[in-house]
Amino acid sequence: MTRDDASGVGPARWHRRYAHSLFITDVIAVFGASLGAAAIRFGFDSSNVMTNGGLSVSYWTLAVMLGVGWLAALQVYRTRDTHIIGGSIEELRRIVRASVTFFGLFAIVALLIKFDSSRLYLAITFPLGLGLILLGRLLWARHLRDLRAKGANFSNTLIIGGVRSADEIATWIRKHERTSYRVTGVWVPDRETEADEWLTQPGQSIPVLGKNRSLDHALAVADAEVVIVTDTEHLGTSGLKELTWQLAAADVDLLVAPNVIDVSGSRLQLTSVASMPFLHVGRPTYNEASAWPKSLFDVVGAITIITLILPLLLATALAVKLTSSGPVFYAQERIGRNGRPFKMLKFRSMRTGSDAMLAELLEKQGKSQGPLAKVDDDPRITKVGHVLRRLSIDELPQLFNVVIGHMSLVGPRPQRQFEVDLYDDVAERRLRVRPGMTGLWQVSGRSDLAWEDAIRLDTMYVENWSMLGDLVILWRTVRAVLKSDGAY
Repeated sequence: MTRDDASGVGPARWHRRYAHSLFITDVIAVFGASLGAAAIRFGFDSSNVMTNGGLSVSYWTLAVMLGVGWLAALQVYRTRDTHIIGGSIEELRRIVRASVTFFGLFAIVALLIKFDSSRLYLAITFPLGLGLILLGRLLWARHLRDLRAKGANFSNTLIIGGVRSADEIATWIRKHERTSYRVTGVWVPDRETEADEWLTQPGQSIPVLGKNRSLDHALAVADAEVVIVTDTEHLGTSGLKELTWQLAAADVDLLVAPNVIDVSGSRLQLTSVASMPFLHVGRPTYNEASAWPKSLFDVVGAITIITLILPLLLATALAVKLTSSGPVFYAQERIGRNGRPFKMLKFRSMRTGSDAMLAELLEKQGKSQGPLAKVDDDPRITKVGHVLRRLSIDELPQLFNVVIGHMSLVGPRPQRQFEVDLYDDVAERRLRVRPGMTGLWQVSGRSDLAWEDAIRLDTMYVENWSMLGDLVILWRTVRAVLKSDGAY
């Protein structure tokens, strides 16, 4: 592959153009909000803001000042850093932090100098601008995913280290389609390799080079503009420092893998001990996922949703009752937080007595009654049930489980006792928080995922919980339901 791919951008240089596009979008969002709020609040007259010193500043001037300051805050918090752009949670988190910090500082300064500005104007500007910035980032992230689906906008990556660790990193990257990296070569600097040695991945063969080849040769073979070091001992005591100089001269980015997986960026912090850098890994956040802010958000959110969709709930209940015999709701025992069982509610979408038919239907299809087992073209589902399941309307009664406190809006999906009995020590971490109506694995493939992948995603959610992460999962859930991706 040459340095120019089909998109007209170098394999890793796409992120510079992408960052420029984000900047333009941010400018439009910030100034659109600040100037638009001024027009909404004051019209187009020359209303002024006064300070105690007698200085008058028009709201249009204030709007420009706010816009410039807001853009500066986004820059200070590195919201367009090439390692996080693309719709990642860290990108969105930095945007929120930058915006909240900037407006907080503005409020403090205005109070200190007794700057008499309109609170309504600021109340309009902040949410409008933040919403527009986030919307712009999400739209660009969607465009980026479309380009990657066509094979463009990836960063070719050379892995330096042992073959085994390189294989693990390459597999991990391949499984995460949202990442911008694509492994195109492996260099083992402390052993010789055969001329035709390859690391085999599904649909790809990655060349493996050894010390009989130079770093420059390895970079050229991989056409790499990113290097990931997996095992520093392969480079020797001072090898990593020398590598940084070599890569800087070649304009190649360097990443050092800490071999820590399923840990969010918010839990990682670089620290120094005796002038040596270390990566500090913060404690899991499952206690925060059970604290009162999340509980309050769940209850208020569930009650609000119930109020808004009450006509839909009543119409669905009537449709279920009139089209098939049996109760409107189906209550199934599931296992909740700390292993306590509870009755999870759904609108009934199957004929009465369908549970007794499950084993027989699975046997006919050559399936076992294991975790996440599903019957293809399930004959037990009613005509109305097909519609309810396709649109996920059958899950809506679980909002009452959330109000009661058995469930959360977001969390690991509650499972049955026989599934919980299969848990190992890692999987049992799912039970440290309240189960959710939707979760990380539902928006990462829903029922199409394997059991092991579902457990891994749920435990990752439990250990790395954040409120912003919950909001992102809720947003992705709405998108997945509208598309009916992977639904049964």
